[in-house]
Amino acid sequence: MEPVTTDAFRRAAGRYATGIVVVTAVVDGQQHAMTVNSFTSVSLDPLLVLFCAEKIARFHDAVLAAGSWGVSVLGADGEAASRWFASRGRPLDGQLTGFPWSPGAVCGAALLDEAIATLECQTVSTTDGGDHTVVIGSVLSATRGPEDVAPLIYYEGRYRTL
Repeated sequence: MEPVTTDAFRRAAGRYATGIVVVTAVVDGQQHAMTVNSFTSVSLDPLLVLFCAEKIARFHDAVLAAGSWGVSVLGADGEAASRWFASRGRPLDGQLTGFPWSPGAVCGAALLDEAIATLECQTVSTTDGGDHTVVIGSVLSATRGPEDVAPLIYYEGRYRTL
């Protein structure tokens, strides 16, 4: 049997629809943000979630240093935010300009005002995940936004909505 190629893996994995979140952290008063689609709930007892951060991303070291982070679940109108926070090399200063946000009450990380749900989390463990670090967090706060907004999803390399 031949090894699986990266392209074959991407095509197969792309058939799994994922939601999209923006994960944020604040370090020394500077807000950091990154689009993530590798986010999931882990446990109800205790309340745990996880996301994966690419090791070469600027956000990787920031979120590990912060120790706490925010999650903004994007709705159908969140494609511009998703694209922006996924852009490599965007300026750090002012990166949240144009995307209204409020600091989370628990950890102070930016939570996008247009999110359909938000969480604040504290890192409880990390583990190596190849070219990513798996970051597991304890959920410290959770809010749910408007009922009538569909989620933004990613499927076969494209943004979609339900």
